[in-house]
Amino acid sequence: MAQRFAQLSDPHLSSLAAVRTRDLFSKRALGYLSWRRKRRFEHRPEVLEALQRDLNLSELDQLLVTGDLTHIGLPDEFRQAGDWLHALGDPTQVALVPGNHDACVAAPWRDTFALWQDYMASDHDVDTAGRRFPSLRVRGDIAFIGLSTACPKPPLMATGTLGAEQLQQLPPLLQRAADDGLFRVVYLHHCPIAGREKWRKRLTDAAQVQALLEQYGAELVLHGHGHRALFNELHSRVGTVPVIAVPSASAMGLHGADVAQYNRYDVTRNDAGWQLRIDSRCYQPGTGEFSGGDSRVLQLDRR
Repeated sequence: MAQRFAQLSDPHLSSLAAVRTRDLFSKRALGYLSWRRKRRFEHRPEVLEALQRDLNLSELDQLLVTGDLTHIGLPDEFRQAGDWLHALGDPTQVALVPGNHDACVAAPWRDTFALWQDYMASDHDVDTAGRRFPSLRVRGDIAFIGLSTACPKPPLMATGTLGAEQLQQLPPLLQRAADDGLFRVVYLHHCPIAGREKWRKRLTDAAQVQALLEQYGAELVLHGHGHRALFNELHSRVGTVPVIAVPSASAMGLHGADVAQYNRYDVTRNDAGWQLRIDSRCYQPGTGEFSGGDSRVLQLDRR
């Protein structure tokens, strides 16, 4: 019997219409100018409303949100995003990792990420030794492993970093899930493949993350950040690992950008390993609704 989950990314759902001048004395000023000039026209609430209608048509074992819910990481944006997350579903049904926009500058935890903590949490019966990431949720035959690449960076930089602690904790999580015979989904905001992103948008420790994924394996890696649909592969010691990115979930697709899209995944265990079906759901500006896009079926042999 197949299990179904979905991934969306980079909704940039918040409005900065009521922002105060004193909130912009930092890197946030550049982000605000970007919102005024471009992002408020590209990332539209009506697209997110259509997205939610489409999600309501599917029964999902888990919905993954891979970061950049905000534009400049203001507390009011975190509150707006918190309301949106509650509308999406219960925290046990929706799993979140933050993005670089959410960590635009250092800000008090209680005013920002604390508002999302239930959506970033591991299962209650999983021992995480008090850490927030990597997170782990197990749903049936699937282990969802969340990694945070979000941390404040200098102006004009959109890079991310996992850091030593997450790099140390990832291998035992991957190995334990493999020993338990689970389909391992690793999800993060930045692309974990070295050299695939522009220098100012890269994951600074992508080479280390990639090496760990190649050594310990996974069945699927999901990310966002680039606002475009991508399909790559890693070749691990246990077999091929698809690495998939989706565009922004709220994008109108202006000026040649990818229009909003999210992916649904169906996982079925078979004698050779796993069958993975990938169905894209794409926003249609003409109808104002999401509809079916490309589909593909992959056989992931695991012996």
